[in-house]
Amino acid sequence: MSGPGDDHTRLGHFLGPHGVQGAVKLYVLGSAEQVLKLPRVYVEDRGWLRVRRAEPLVPGVALHLAGITSREGAETLRGLNVFAADSDLPAPEEGTYYYHELRGLWVLDEAGTQLGEVVDVEDSGHQDLLVVRHAEGESFVPLQAPYVLVNLEGRRPASLTLTGETPAGLLGDDGDADSDEDIVAQGPTDGPEE
Repeated sequence: MSGPGDDHTRLGHFLGPHGVQGAVKLYVLGSAEQVLKLPRVYVEDRGWLRVRRAEPLVPGVALHLAGITSREGAETLRGLNVFAADSDLPAPEEGTYYYHELRGLWVLDEAGTQLGEVVDVEDSGHQDLLVVRHAEGESFVPLQAPYVLVNLEGRRPASLTLTGETPAGLLGDDGDADSDEDIVAQGPTDGPEE
């Protein structure tokens, strides 16, 4: 997958045409509201495209993009990933945050010891996963209570804490990490796909 860089967030991917005038359905990761007022999107392998209009759909959004005026043109976008510049995204509500704000944050244990760094957040369908780089490689950690707490400073996330309820071995720190009972998900050690 080719994206525009670290200061951008993946919104989702195109499902296919919507109607006959070039609109394309976007499967949105997270809230569709964040997409409705974007001035532009970055389309994988296509670059930046101006958003002429966005319509809410269930699920997702139909985007009308500059230069895409036919059903056939919209069909060529099927399956491509879509990104937004972080600066174009609307400010989230109080007590919430965007996943891109977690990138680069430290993952701590309950004593405050640094265990690793968040390098990405991935939507795996039924739950979101933190991609955490640590001393033994990279692992997937479920971003869910009661395992992970997001520590806020004001409105912005400052760090994440793994609680005492987190299964052992998530970050490769347990000799029995191969046990399915001890590990929820462990990712590749050669780095995330991007």
